[in-house]
Amino acid sequence: MAPKPASDRRVVADNRAARYHYEITDTIEAGLALTGTEVKSLRKGKATIGEAYAGPSGTDLMLFNAYIPEYVEANRFNHETKRPRQLLLHRKQINKLIGATQREGFTVVPLKIYFNERGRAKIELGLGRGKKLHDKREASKERDWQRDRARIMRDKG
Repeated sequence: MAPKPASDRRVVADNRAARYHYEITDTIEAGLALTGTEVKSLRKGKATIGEAYAGPSGTDLMLFNAYIPEYVEANRFNHETKRPRQLLLHRKQINKLIGATQREGFTVVPLKIYFNERGRAKIELGLGRGKKLHDKREASKERDWQRDRARIMRDKG
């Protein structure tokens, strides 16, 4: 699925290291099953998905280890900060992702949490394979060369 234009999104959390550690082959937009205090905390813009991953739990796909801080004003009605959260996808999409992780050695990595134009919390998942150290070095060299090339072209006019 093609990602939507960035103009109608309000990104809450971004996992920039995921594209460095994983070779992302496909991206999928999924909904999140959240409680009220989690949504309010996300609207404040404080969440971390750097260590998060998605995996099967029974027949569902769950988001594990995503940190959404407590909503201070909720006092005793708060949520657990790192609880597993259900991902809302169609059954075919769930089966495809679970099959890819179990058979083909892929990993489902969260890339972004954002609010769409309707105000719903969504998560962009990437289906990727872990990069080896030499692949990371190659990507770093390529990025540095592109930066240097742009600087040279800009200086030459």
